[in-house]
Amino acid sequence: MTEEVPVKAAKTSFEIINTLRELQGAGVSELADKIDKPTSTIHDHLRTLENEEYLVKKDGEYYVGTRFLGVGEQARSRYKVYPIASEELDTLAEQTGEHTNLMIEEHGKGIFLYKARGPDAVQLDTHAGMRVHLQTTSLGKSILAFRPREEVESIIDRHGLPAVTEKTISDRGELFDELDQIRERRFAYDDEERVKGMRCVAAPITNEEGRAIAAISVSGPKSRMRGETFREEIPELLLRSANVIEVNLSHA
Repeated sequence: MTEEVPVKAAKTSFEIINTLRELQGAGVSELADKIDKPTSTIHDHLRTLENEEYLVKKDGEYYVGTRFLGVGEQARSRYKVYPIASEELDTLAEQTGEHTNLMIEEHGKGIFLYKARGPDAVQLDTHAGMRVHLQTTSLGKSILAFRPREEVESIIDRHGLPAVTEKTISDRGELFDELDQIRERRFAYDDEERVKGMRCVAAPITNEEGRAIAAISVSGPKSRMRGETFREEIPELLLRSANVIEVNLSHA
């Protein structure tokens, strides 16, 4: 086994970038306090990242630069499911009036790859590139349900099952029970498990071996996502869309 050798300077640069994303911009002193590194060290990293055009400086504060857009778009375009699913999700958002989403798994986390917004959709924090714990969303649970148990166990061992709301699944046994149910019906529910007041239904996108390579969902406020809409209509639409995406993928 190759021993992991972290490069401290590179790790510090990524800490700075991620902290700037979280804070939506910050000055040198604020970053030094947040990351617990000397001001001089933070300043050197910031200047280097600015010179390479990954950060911009305005009124004494640093912000993530648009150069990351090119990096992110190239990363997203590697996934064949993205152009095929995004077209289907645009149609689904128009049909339902709500948010529709595409998620993939990377490094044991759920990554939002695409989001479409229907005419009645409420404001949400989700965006392309957002990373979440898989068990906190119906999208993530759909992916986990169609992965080998040992892989799911490994993800839990690495990232845990943190509770985001009081309804988040944080117990391993409860999660595996729910994954069994998801495999039976081929879709998953999220009842305020990541965002209070929001419900979501998701379906996996599987390959020819039956492994989930992605998941799609419809999410909306619980005042609208209820009764037959939540339990029958939305799942049926999602299963139909998932089937269309899988067929198109098999011929891509």
